[in-house]
Amino acid sequence: MIDWKSLPAFLAVARNGSLRAAADQSDSTHATVRRQVEALEAQLGVQLFRRAADGLHLTAAGRTLLPRAIDAEAALLQGTNAVKGLDREASGRIRLSADPMTAHFLLAPVLAEFAKLYPEIDLDLQLSFGVDSISKLETDVSVRHVTEVTEDAVGRKLFPLSIGVFASAYYITKTLPEAGPKGRGLTWIGYGDVPELNALILNSPFPEAKVRHTIPDPAMHLHMARAGAGMTVLASWVQSVFPELQRVPGTVLDERRSTWVLLHSDLRRVKRVRLFVDYLCAALLERRADFIGT
Repeated sequence: MIDWKSLPAFLAVARNGSLRAAADQSDSTHATVRRQVEALEAQLGVQLFRRAADGLHLTAAGRTLLPRAIDAEAALLQGTNAVKGLDREASGRIRLSADPMTAHFLLAPVLAEFAKLYPEIDLDLQLSFGVDSISKLETDVSVRHVTEVTEDAVGRKLFPLSIGVFASAYYITKTLPEAGPKGRGLTWIGYGDVPELNALILNSPFPEAKVRHTIPDPAMHLHMARAGAGMTVLASWVQSVFPELQRVPGTVLDERRSTWVLLHSDLRRVKRVRLFVDYLCAALLERRADFIGT
């Protein structure tokens, strides 16, 4: 039988990527967290984390345990709240901001499950490709894919977000073999005057492919590419949701951005916000491979 007292340490390390950050989050010590994780590994007879230059990463065994540990944590929270009457503290409203693509295709089921688990917490979801200011109290929690965080906020850096060149499998199979040098005869679906994305096109293997259309909405790019209209630049997680999309052969992933969950420092000790951020980070970490891409 699993020593349930060790699961909070395992979850804290999985969510934060290091023993020290896990200790800070759980108001414990580095040594205590390490001892609890090592005890759990000894009990299970497996290694749950592997050490890398950027911190601790889940092994295959750790990834298998993670969703079960999250379920156990949720069940324990429900039981504790019911017994102690803490549901009243886990109530109120949380403002969440995210870009529409992430919200529509990745966050919707996560938010629905959270709403079932905590029926007294309501969510105001603000969708925009702009950035709602946390320091100016325009939002409480924000999911962002950025190269750096310049705002005065606290949060968790989860993993890299890969950007790549994608097209439908049909387009790649039928069109790519007939392309001329540097992509002549191929088609880009254009975003318009976006210097960063235009530079990505110029530095790709297909700089002389024709850029057609001006579509600032990434969701429309997604659907146009699925329909075979050409190549476009999208986050690599689209392939996990729409398997008919494939990364165009010969292209590389841009990994300059990272996915962050940010919040105002004053909200760290607000129970409903802490519950939501923990749940959201755990859910996104389960999709880590999709965000990083291959």
